[in-house]
Amino acid sequence: MSVTGLAIRRAEPVDAATIGEIYDEAIAGGSATFATGPHTAEERRGWLAGRAATAPVFVAEDAGHVIAWSALAPFSHRSWYSGVAEYTVYVVGPARGRGVGRAMLEHLVLEAPAFGYWKLVGLIFPENAAGLALAASGGFRAVGRLTAHGRLSGEWRDVMLLERHLEVSAHA
Repeated sequence: MSVTGLAIRRAEPVDAATIGEIYDEAIAGGSATFATGPHTAEERRGWLAGRAATAPVFVAEDAGHVIAWSALAPFSHRSWYSGVAEYTVYVVGPARGRGVGRAMLEHLVLEAPAFGYWKLVGLIFPENAAGLALAASGGFRAVGRLTAHGRLSGEWRDVMLLERHLEVSAHA
């Protein structure tokens, strides 16, 4: 998918503050992540610097402004899962509904093999209709519901487990 004027590139330290702002906006919505904020520029710079070579972060720019970020991270430290990554996509509020999230997810799917990944997984709150729709539009399928998977604001929350194998058909 091509979104007019959108440029996707590797995140740099200069992007840290905006990445944190986008993340904190999603956190405030209550249905995107277990994480809590705030995420300062300094904290996000440290986060970027501390990521492994197999845990890239990307940003999307529109007219020179970062409007989204995405990332891959190893799913597990166990060697037999070394080809499985968890994906993350966050889009700033005013840019939602324009195909930016879809472009970011497609970019992750295309980039993942270069980092040794053959499968991507997502853990998405069941209430996050936009996140679930994005995953479905990107060829991911729901494979289960992890009940009481973590606490957010003192309450147990479930997550849906979604996957997309990059080498094997979902029906294989």
